[in-house]
Amino acid sequence: MSPESVASRPVRRLPLTGVLRVGRPSDIWFKPALSVIGAVAPPCLTLAALDRLDLAMYAMAGALCALYAHDRPYAARARVLAGVVLGMLAGLAVALVAASLTGNAVVLVAVGALLAAAQKTLCDATRIGPPANVVLTFVSSAALFAPQTLGQVPGHLALAAGAGVWAWLVGMAPGLLRPHGPERRVTAQALTAVAAHTEVYGSGTGDGGHAYVRSRVAAEAAVQGARQTLASAGGRPGTSRARTRRALERLVVHAEFALGMPAESRPRELRSCARELLDGRQVPTLGTPLVEMPPNSELAAPSQLLWTRLGPFAPLAARTALGCTLAGCASLALGVGRPYWALVTAASLFQANVTLTWNRAVQRTVGNLAGVLLFAALVPLAHLGPVALVLCCLALNFGAEALISRNYWLGSVCVTPMALLVTEFTGFQEPGRLMTERIVDTFVGVLLGFGAAVAVTNRRAGDRVEHALSAVEHARTRAERALTGVHPVPGSLESARRGLAAALADLRTTADTAAGEWWQRTRPQERVVLAERSGHRTLAATARGPGLRP
Repeated sequence: MSPESVASRPVRRLPLTGVLRVGRPSDIWFKPALSVIGAVAPPCLTLAALDRLDLAMYAMAGALCALYAHDRPYAARARVLAGVVLGMLAGLAVALVAASLTGNAVVLVAVGALLAAAQKTLCDATRIGPPANVVLTFVSSAALFAPQTLGQVPGHLALAAGAGVWAWLVGMAPGLLRPHGPERRVTAQALTAVAAHTEVYGSGTGDGGHAYVRSRVAAEAAVQGARQTLASAGGRPGTSRARTRRALERLVVHAEFALGMPAESRPRELRSCARELLDGRQVPTLGTPLVEMPPNSELAAPSQLLWTRLGPFAPLAARTALGCTLAGCASLALGVGRPYWALVTAASLFQANVTLTWNRAVQRTVGNLAGVLLFAALVPLAHLGPVALVLCCLALNFGAEALISRNYWLGSVCVTPMALLVTEFTGFQEPGRLMTERIVDTFVGVLLGFGAAVAVTNRRAGDRVEHALSAVEHARTRAERALTGVHPVPGSLESARRGLAAALADLRTTADTAAGEWWQRTRPQERVVLAERSGHRTLAATARGPGLRP
């Protein structure tokens, strides 16, 4: 079977097989797991000791920011974490002020839905990474239904801000020991993924079959991830950080060459180099650099104003706002005391397309139901006292981060009882009622959230594929001109290579998104495959072009 036939198969069915399959854990699952413990434990245990556990929700709001940006270089991580803390405070402030001004539950649901839509759009547009908008929406939605007066708002925000600063410090602390750890790790992942792809190619599969297509797409994603990570690493020319970054960039160029020309690559050397990177030794080399990068070149990420990036996410924002509003109002109509559970459930479903949203709906339902059972088992232990309650929440935080990278439903098994226990910070409650309301809100949020995803179509997804195809063709033409130029401008080949690589990555993302949408026109899948194939061949040629050293 050719890659054309594999890639062009339309995605129309909503899958059930494989949605709950447990995968391998993330390479760095322990980093967010340990960070959230380090960020949440001190403020919450202190409040428990002071018999003010009723304030723990606000401390947790700031502390949960420690979950973000663990895949970013530390220069970028500092900015991202600061942005997350500020975004969390902004959402929390709107929620607390709204809660203090009105007790109308329908108005509060509407505010929560608009906040959820804004948080989803901004997190996706800025590519903030997991856990994306879900934690921010949980914090702001829960605050909407917490008893509040205007006079209490500044103090609660100050507590959240203090915990957010502590979370920032926890997130940045590993940089003291391994300042280049994220860059080295993502480069090693790119080398390993490309090595796996070249091994599939060399096994006789050739250019056909599911294994070839899967390994190629995985390798492309890994290389693009490494490129984007190094682009955000920073470092002034001549500094140790800049020298390490340039050495890693050269390895990514080798990976790009091997991806485009798998028959000429050496997967064993790629894997050996990846192991050396992870061992923390000096950055290795793979022979003569394939392309001569200008001494002062900066692999900068393409700059684009935020507002210009929001347009493609309009359908997703509309889905989120509609789904959260319907879920929250339906929960109120059913007499559930905490409608924000249904709202957050709906907000957590929305992914890049309908097919992925369906997958998340199945995972969320299974995980929440299993989590309710786990809560029933933990209640006797948590009710031993405030400290026991905090310790149970800490253990569940750790379990959620340890499991969620294997499959989302596994993480939900721990997130659900943690959310139930958080409601008991203000006082122990009747477990049976909590469990019943959580089950009802799960079904309400899933059904109405997915219904909103189907109702709000994204007809522009196909148009963006056409635009992405045109961008790849333009970038490939530019790269070919740089290759064949008699008197090339210094750095022009490297600039063209980066532009082509970015265009190819955008094409793959755009095509995958369109493939999972409903009510689309016929998609140019064969053109996408051909554009990717020719683009990667040109990309490989740029890696061994005029800058090749003898």
